[in-house]
Amino acid sequence: MTANRHESANALKVGRKGLNGPAHWLCQAVSDPISKSGICRHGEKSRKERADHPPCANMKLYALRTLKCALLAMFLNLPLICSFLKLGFAEVAIGAALSLFYIYFNVKPNAGGSAFGKLRMRVLAGGYECLWAVFALYAVEAVVYIAVAFLAKPGIGLPIALGNLAMFFSFLAVILINGTVRVFASSKQASLILRIAFVMLWWVPILNLILLKKFASTARKEYKFLESSSKRNIDRKHEQVCKTKYPLLMVHGIFFRDWKNFNYWGRIPDELEANGAVIFYGNQQSSASVESCAEELKACIEKIVEETGCEKVNIIAHSKGGLDSRYAVSALGMGKHVASLTTINTPHWGCNYARKLMELIPEKMVGALDHAYDALFSKLGDKSPDFLNGLVDLTDVECEKLNKELPDYPGVLCQSVGSKMASRFSSPFPLNLGYSIIKPLEGDNDGLVSVGSMEWGEFLGILAPKGKKGISHADMIDLTRKNVEGFDVSEFYVDLVQRLKKRGL
Repeated sequence: MTANRHESANALKVGRKGLNGPAHWLCQAVSDPISKSGICRHGEKSRKERADHPPCANMKLYALRTLKCALLAMFLNLPLICSFLKLGFAEVAIGAALSLFYIYFNVKPNAGGSAFGKLRMRVLAGGYECLWAVFALYAVEAVVYIAVAFLAKPGIGLPIALGNLAMFFSFLAVILINGTVRVFASSKQASLILRIAFVMLWWVPILNLILLKKFASTARKEYKFLESSSKRNIDRKHEQVCKTKYPLLMVHGIFFRDWKNFNYWGRIPDELEANGAVIFYGNQQSSASVESCAEELKACIEKIVEETGCEKVNIIAHSKGGLDSRYAVSALGMGKHVASLTTINTPHWGCNYARKLMELIPEKMVGALDHAYDALFSKLGDKSPDFLNGLVDLTDVECEKLNKELPDYPGVLCQSVGSKMASRFSSPFPLNLGYSIIKPLEGDNDGLVSVGSMEWGEFLGILAPKGKKGISHADMIDLTRKNVEGFDVSEFYVDLVQRLKKRGL
């Protein structure tokens, strides 16, 4: 155990010493979340991904899109084509065939292409194909009218040119609306701001193309993410990589509860269960003293052991939940029922900024916040919420006391891991504010906890993928359900649990 907090300030350095050990995969810069372990070196693709998407398959997809675009462009420019070619009765047959293809494309825009997975994934893929087609057809139409200007023939006057343009935009609007509705209905990654901007500004030239490209790109990335995740789970389903000897107990952090309709852990539990994990939740108060929450965890653990006969549990705890769990293990005798304790972004050495802020805020205001919070969370499920004591136990002074009182329980695997934001722009309020406050006081942090406070036991390192965002306190539990570029949070937990399984836990 680390002797004092000054030694823990070098947590990142300590973690890197283990890069050649079992924690190597956690400490690398991460990129596309496709590899078996969920971690790839920046800019690389896994062997599995390259096998799933060989060059010939991509060429076929691009050729099919080009053909679809060509047929749509012909349909949208029928007046011009008929004026140029003068095909007589053949024009009727060509027009009918192209019209049928236009209808078919709007019904099944991704037919013949990538359409893997559940209905939502297929709808999302179709939305991307529609938006991609709109973007491409804009460019094609510009070329068409430049060509018309240079190759103008008698009989192609202004009325025909304008009529053709009216037809083009009218039928293109249908594809645009189709694609937009599909993506709006199926995408969980397109932000509210992007949706509003797209709806309000779709008619503004140039800007609409920029928004269209952004919207289509978001849909494509989301589909590829879902596709790779689904295929990966299908490929390893029989392996049950997360079927550990002992069930998982997931313990939430401060200011949240284990609500039935909003899972604190986002998409993570579904991914773990899909790979064989058995999961229970801590269900402790959203905010109370460490000791009080630990008593609740003790009762929870004893209930799980009694009802399932599992003897032990593997605890995965986030934020303050790590302190609550350590107390239950070391001070309340639950070590005999705990096989491992993995803490995620837990402030083991406290947050000195929390203490300083509490010293600066007037006592009456702190009291008012305490009363308002407790009243609110009493209605949201807490039996005895205690905002103030929960916050006090996160300060550096109180954590130092706890660390002296809580020696690691013999035989329990204790490990920790953390993350950091790249800048104050990496996450929205309140984590951006937290980052700005903590950075000058304690250095790198995740928006709430400094990296120097995250180490305890076997330190697995600090996750920080290459890029502008980094990984925030909320990203580590998938709180917002938003994909982080270069980091597959669900696969991170799959790998974490898989390693517990390999240790026989």
